[in-house]
Amino acid sequence: MASPAEHIGLADGKASRLIMRLAIPSIIGLSINGLQQGVNAIFVGKLGPQAIAAVSIALPFVVLLSAVGQGIGAGTASFVSRNLGADNSLEASRGASLALAIATPIGVALTVTLIFSLRDALALLGASPTVMPAALDYASTLLVGYTLILLNMVNGSIVRAEGNTQFSMWTMITAFTLNALFDPILIFTLDLGVRGAALATLLSQIVATSMYVIYFVKQHGIVRFRASYITFSGDRIRQIAAVGAPATITGILSAASFMLLYRAAATFGDNSIAAVGIAARLLTIGTLPVVGFCIGSQAVLGFSWGAQDFARVQKAASFMLSTVCAFSVSFSTVVVIFARPIVCLFSDSEDVTQIAVSTCIMFHLFFGLFGVQYVVITMLQSFGRARLSAVVSFARQGYLFVPAILLFPRFWGFTGLLVSQAAAELVAGLLAVVVAVKQFNNLNGMLAHR
Repeated sequence: MASPAEHIGLADGKASRLIMRLAIPSIIGLSINGLQQGVNAIFVGKLGPQAIAAVSIALPFVVLLSAVGQGIGAGTASFVSRNLGADNSLEASRGASLALAIATPIGVALTVTLIFSLRDALALLGASPTVMPAALDYASTLLVGYTLILLNMVNGSIVRAEGNTQFSMWTMITAFTLNALFDPILIFTLDLGVRGAALATLLSQIVATSMYVIYFVKQHGIVRFRASYITFSGDRIRQIAAVGAPATITGILSAASFMLLYRAAATFGDNSIAAVGIAARLLTIGTLPVVGFCIGSQAVLGFSWGAQDFARVQKAASFMLSTVCAFSVSFSTVVVIFARPIVCLFSDSEDVTQIAVSTCIMFHLFFGLFGVQYVVITMLQSFGRARLSAVVSFARQGYLFVPAILLFPRFWGFTGLLVSQAAAELVAGLLAVVVAVKQFNNLNGMLAHR
């Protein structure tokens, strides 16, 4: 269990060294989360193409529900880190307490709403009669534990924002380890199939929630939770929502994009759904280290911005950009070159493998630019620049991808589906490059006038 001594001073030391100390645990934690999805997919893949398709077609639900946690978490993390930078830990605690008070009823309301409309929603996503039973088993079980997953995401954001990324990392590692142990037992030994995979995730999240409760009750962190701190202040809600809303909308767009992607793939059969699902999971595994690095770094950016130390902001942002881009380009290269052996880990079907190889290559062709996108989004969120953050956030899976996925498959079939993802990634990345240049120019201007 983390102790107060393990917190890292956000104003101490060289920016790049501090970022690595904060980011590495965050990267490990979120990468473990990605591996958890991968392990689930590997075990489920042993049940056949229909099982893979069932879990894949439920992925938009996971992304949609995660979007709410990402939004509340991003808004709260920005609020907490900026107030800690301004030496106002009481206001940081009030904002964090408010966020958790808001998250709980939202989680319950979404769970109830989706459970009662689940069959229709899965049909809308393109679930075929052969896939529907398994998809219902998986999604309904996962939904039961959604509120816990949401609270864990917000708790993790608060812990990382106060500089204790190690505790967040160990919480996620614990959840992953338990999930990996439960998967074969529940899926095969108890013969629960895809429902067992969802149940394994649920049980591991219960343990993670318990760890966060102990952390906060024993006051191992800087932030304190008090019932008296929960006041629905319009200013606090606006500050959290200004940063959180674009993050949530981005997640909703991501869910919508997955929905459109699977609906387009469904017209080409269950094997195509399974292939797209494999490529999408690999893409998620690649994005999580980038997201983890940026989440860990956000505390430094927000703290430095709140303290008006613009030289440190510039150094931190430059280091983030170079590091993340190096990783995203490397990941893209590895997947493109070794697509077939990677795909074979997820499927024993040669028909699925042939489709999945070309899908993985196209989906990762311009993934190197994703690093630029997420660093820019993190910078803008840390600076409290919500509108420009929304413009960049909504591009990749929103106003660029949606028209492409609706039009391209009509003209070019399955190839059009592949091109839509690649084209959206390319254009969104170029937009992020332009915004990044402008932000660094602004920082140079601020430094010149100090």
